[in-house]
Formats: sequence, structure tokens, C-alpha cells
Amino acid sequence: MSVVWWDGRTLLLICWETVVTSSYPSLTRALAEALADVLWYVDGSEGEQMDQDDAVKVTEGVAHLVSALPSDQRQELIALLGEMAVTETNPARRAFLEEFPEGFGLVDDMP
Repeated sequence: MSVVWWDGRTLLLICWETVVTSSYPSLTRALAEALADVLWYVDGSEGEQMDQDDAVKVTEGVAHLVSALPSDQRQELIALLGEMAVTETNPARRAFLEEFPEGFGLVDDMP
């Protein structure tokens, strides 16, 4: 099944059977998984899959949103991403999850 933006472009293909039958310990974990899935798709998309200007808008929008979270929520998301990375079997996706906190502004820049 496809998730479709209001303008009719397909954003992401998802196996709904996996989503429906999976159990997450919390809504926060489920949303973190969904966010990572969408951003993994956007990050790896080619020009024919997704307009690259739209891809930049999506990633910049997410970076702005998550960087503005209160410290406790940022720390929770960082911990969830770490848990996800530990169990990830795809090395490229694991690297993406490990780099997510810094790449999306969840951690302050070190001097």
C-alpha cells in the first residue's frame, strides 16, 4: 500500500501487514520508528522517486521540529534511536540511525 501526499505523489511504500501486526511498547516508539522510516526513504530517494527540493524541505522541516523539542523529549528520542540502531541488521540503516541525532539537530554542536 502507498502513503500519498495531498498532491497525489507517492511518498512511501509500506507493508501494512508488518505495521498492523507489529507491537510497540509505546506510541512514542511507534512514532519514532515511523519518522525514521520516512526519513530513511527521503534520504535514499533518487530524483525520479521524489523531487529533491521536496526532500530537502522535508528533512529541514523535521530537523527544525526535533531541534526545538524540550531537552527531555530530545533525550527520549535519542535513546529510542539508539535502541533502534542496536537492533538494526542493515548496516547502512544502522549508520543512518546512529547519525540521526547529530544530523537532525538533537544534540548540541561540540566546540
